[in-house]
Amino acid sequence: MSTQSETGGDAVPSVHRNFIQAVIDADVAAGRDGGRVVTRFPPEPNGYLHIGHAKAICLNFTIAEEFGGRCNLRFDDTNPVREDAEYVESMKEDIRWLGFDWGAGEHYASDYFEQLFDFALELIEKGLAYVDDLDAAEMRAYRGTVTEPGRGSPHRERTPAENIALFQSMRAGEFPDGSRTLRAKIDMASPNMNLRDPVLYRILRVHHLRTGDAWCIYPMYDWAHGQSDAIEGVTHSLCSLEFENHRLLYDWFLDNLSTTYRPRQYEFARLNLTYTLTSKRKLIRLVEEDLVEGWDDPRMPTLSGLRRRGYTPAALREFCAGIGVAKFNSTVDMVKLENSLRDDLNRHAQRRLAVLRPLRVVIANYPEGETEQIEAVNNPEDEDAGTRKLPFSRTLYIDRNDFREEAPRKFFRLAPGREVRLRYAYCITCDEVVKDPESGEITELRCSYDPQTARGQTPDGRKVKGIIHWVSAAHAFDAEVRLYDHLFATPDPSGVEEGEDFTSNLNPDSLERLQHCKLEPSLADAEIGEHFQFERQGYFCVDTTDSAQGRPVFNRSVSLRDAWARIEKKGTQR
Repeated sequence: MSTQSETGGDAVPSVHRNFIQAVIDADVAAGRDGGRVVTRFPPEPNGYLHIGHAKAICLNFTIAEEFGGRCNLRFDDTNPVREDAEYVESMKEDIRWLGFDWGAGEHYASDYFEQLFDFALELIEKGLAYVDDLDAAEMRAYRGTVTEPGRGSPHRERTPAENIALFQSMRAGEFPDGSRTLRAKIDMASPNMNLRDPVLYRILRVHHLRTGDAWCIYPMYDWAHGQSDAIEGVTHSLCSLEFENHRLLYDWFLDNLSTTYRPRQYEFARLNLTYTLTSKRKLIRLVEEDLVEGWDDPRMPTLSGLRRRGYTPAALREFCAGIGVAKFNSTVDMVKLENSLRDDLNRHAQRRLAVLRPLRVVIANYPEGETEQIEAVNNPEDEDAGTRKLPFSRTLYIDRNDFREEAPRKFFRLAPGREVRLRYAYCITCDEVVKDPESGEITELRCSYDPQTARGQTPDGRKVKGIIHWVSAAHAFDAEVRLYDHLFATPDPSGVEEGEDFTSNLNPDSLERLQHCKLEPSLADAEIGEHFQFERQGYFCVDTTDSAQGRPVFNRSVSLRDAWARIEKKGTQR
């Protein structure tokens, strides 16, 4: 990365610079804006932030930090119909959780409503804006198509004096909602549809979360956006690619207004992720139609959902850094996001034993009533993590998936007459299978152990390929464990057949709740939000909503990245 002093100066380029860094390198070297770098993250407070926003957040804040500048957090609160203080607070919480701080740079588009109104009057006085009486349907008809030019509104030639009077009356609340708009007067034949006299203001009597009922006209996003950047002195306005065609409009506004500063806009590719939708409109539908359990449902791509599922800020920042910044849209495989989490948790998460689908095992030749303490490693990736003691006794639980009565050739776990090693403990052999006489379901395995095989030893040199996890039945802690999968069943959930809705691609198996899982006793004291690797199962965290002290609920954050998952899937299909 580049480095730069707090007071500005030339950044020192490194070999791997994205195009935005290269632009700012050149600007700083040329002394533009006095070497200042000011970015901004401008969310609309009409929903929760999602994984796509994480990319924009990381880009804007890290760019500002790298060049010794600042990043403003500005809420574009120009549409009070869908905005809520809950969304504002959730966004601030998410950004802080990611590890970023905007300091004194918290702003709102509503801070500038009076200034934006004055800018609009300036355009009217110059003959560059007019009040229009067309309704929405008529406006669409006059606008034309991508192949046909639009037509000027019958009200397009009103005089500046008439338009000023009408616009002032709009503000004073003298007209019904939707009856009039203020439009820029640009070019109804422009090939860029955004320049065909876009609407700047509409009449809307809705209570605003910050200005209350002071206004009954509200600026459109495109009108407020660029001017807010200019007011704040933003040097580099970083937008996703869908705003590329809007840049000419923003420039037109700045060309024709007496603003003292001119931001420069640069567009980058937004984040598209397999098995994921980030359309706020669709996410709102999922929540409002109870297709998920809220904005923080661990299956949602929202930052609050990812946080509850067990994703870490470090993993998300590493993921955003790894996918890079490009000028062309592409789709990132969900595996990359999952691998970022695995890499982070592999270094930091302590290991624990957990049996999710318990099957009772009795070691017939182990002394009744005896318990011994087995030493287990907390994290082989962290030398300072130390070890812990696991109680071992005559009756254990193993996972049902670790036993097959009729085992295939490459099934290296427990089967009648086969020997496996219990993780950290002894080797056992299955001698007898006990079944329910009515259902035929396996209820218990009767096994024998070799006392000479403690702590990984095999004195006679025999090879025991299978290693399985276990917990002592007398000491096990009962808990609920939730296994989460992709919310959507297909990599491209927006690609539905004609006439179908995107909800038809929801994955019916995205959540499996397992009750009465058997966990090693230390997990009873797990703290809310704490992460663990359940050995051979995956990475899990203590749910932040449904857990209580001494009663943790565990969410699977991500499965393990090894052959076990593939073997398990094949075994389940059998």
